[in-house]
Order: sequence, then structure tokens, then C-alpha cells
Amino acid sequence: MQSHELLREVFQKSSAKQVAAELGLSLSMIYKWAEPPDASAGSGTVNPLDRIDALRHTTGDPRIVQWICQRAGGFFIKNPKTHHPHPEFLIPATNEIIQEFADLLAVIATAVADNQIVASEAADIRARWEELKTVTEGFVECCEKGNFLPLKTTAKPGAQPKSESSPARPHTQK
Repeated sequence: MQSHELLREVFQKSSAKQVAAELGLSLSMIYKWAEPPDASAGSGTVNPLDRIDALRHTTGDPRIVQWICQRAGGFFIKNPKTHHPHPEFLIPATNEIIQEFADLLAVIATAVADNQIVASEAADIRARWEELKTVTEGFVECCEKGNFLPLKTTAKPGAQPKSESSPARPHTQK
């Protein structure tokens, strides 16, 4: 979605007139932000979203996006660089999530050992949490892309191949 398309949708749900008044801008300027840029027709203008994106691109500093997300009450999690693992990487990918979770729990356990959490410990917890979310997002993305398909194995004579519709094996206690 282009920035002007997003702004057009936003202005359909909130008053462009109110936005103009609160920002101290003309209503025509607000409407121009929601138009596709066309220098020959004089329509559209570089809108704030495009300017923020240009600033982020020019500086290469993710703190700009992180700051905006924080102001909106959230956090920015960068999508991991996707690699397309072979199916045999399913177990290591799963182990990576488990290890990241264990690392987060270790940071939390260390922080609460003295029955308080100071700012630096909170920052460490946040950093581990962000890393866990990033690793998990990479795993989920690989799942969605079908990168963790079952390995082809040589079937034993008379053996039935496992299908996605096969019922799960019942759990038995020993």
C-alpha cells in the first residue's frame, strides 16, 4: 500500500478538517497528502509518511521507526532475514526458539534475584524479549512458506505414508 492510499483511508475514518486544524495546516494540504504524487498535474505532495520513510532510508537508523512505534504504544520488531532452510533444519530452528526463551528466562531470573528490577535489568529483559520475538517470527514465516516440509524417506514395504489428515497418535502413559 502506498502512503497516500493509507492516508486516504485514514482520512475517511477521521476528519481531515480536524487533522488540518490540529496540525495548523490547510485542508487542501491534508487532501494533497492523500493524492498520488504527480508533478506534471501539480497534485499530491510529499506527505509526512514519505518524509519519515526517506529519513529512515537516508540515515539507516532504525531508532526512528522504534521511536514512532513507542509513541504509538508499541514496539518495532524487525522482520528477520529469511533464509529458505531445507526441511532438516526444522529441529535446529525449533531449538533456536527454545534457547532464546531460555535466555530470556535466565535474564529474568537474574534480574529478580534481589527482589527488584532496576532500569538496566529492564532494558536487558526487553532486549532478550525482542530477540525472542524476532527468532519466532522467522520460524513462523518459514512455516507459512512451507519451508518445513517432511523429509522424503524410503518407505518400508507395506508402510503407509503419513499424511496431514492422519489422526495424531494417542498419548499413552508408561
